[in-house]
Amino acid sequence: MTDFSDAFQAALGLIVTLDSDLAEIVALSLGVSLTAVTIATVIGMPVGAMVALFRFPGRHGLSVFLNALMGLPPVVVGLIVYLMLSRMGPFGVFGLLFTPTAMIIAQVLLVTPIIAALTRQVVEDLWREYREQLMSLGASKMRAIPTLLWDGRFSLVTVVLAGFGRASAEVGAVMIVGGNIDHATRVMTTAIALEVSKGNLALALGLGILLIALSATIGAVAYIIKERAERRMSGGMLGG
Repeated sequence: MTDFSDAFQAALGLIVTLDSDLAEIVALSLGVSLTAVTIATVIGMPVGAMVALFRFPGRHGLSVFLNALMGLPPVVVGLIVYLMLSRMGPFGVFGLLFTPTAMIIAQVLLVTPIIAALTRQVVEDLWREYREQLMSLGASKMRAIPTLLWDGRFSLVTVVLAGFGRASAEVGAVMIVGGNIDHATRVMTTAIALEVSKGNLALALGLGILLIALSATIGAVAYIIKERAERRMSGGMLGG
């Protein structure tokens, strides 16, 4: 217990004093995850909206596929990206393996199906509710997509936060494609695993505390946005 207390106090000391190693790892983690989620959002939201609105051969199978990819094992994604970016892979010439870019690619592959699948559900529900109104105004399905995405923005923010939560907590894929290189590709999750194996509990706990705080903040923000959206909808219905 004493050892744990000492490590915990040392961890808090690292956080309060903004330890350089700690700050560098956290900054890289946030940079990689935010970039990956931004790219995944740009790709996933339009894809999810189009799957929700348009009818085409294989649409049901694609919806099932997107839902299945939400549970894609990170280590498998890491292995696939590793093979694609290795020297013998088709993209090995770019030298991206063991760089933050490789980690971003892996996280994009993990997060995009989550955002696409959840967006499809949100847009599908909104289309079911507003279809007749939009059609009466002469809006085509393609023109209705921006309107539906804007109307569902509060729900979609929680979708993006869910994607960010998955990206920031991921360890398997980024370990494989990033290599956990000090001052280059070491992020919070991989650093925690390494520091525990080295016995450096202070830094591991410090990173763990920050990771828990980040996850808790994401959950709190998602809850607040959802509550505000529900109150706004209830107020609109009462006002109508």
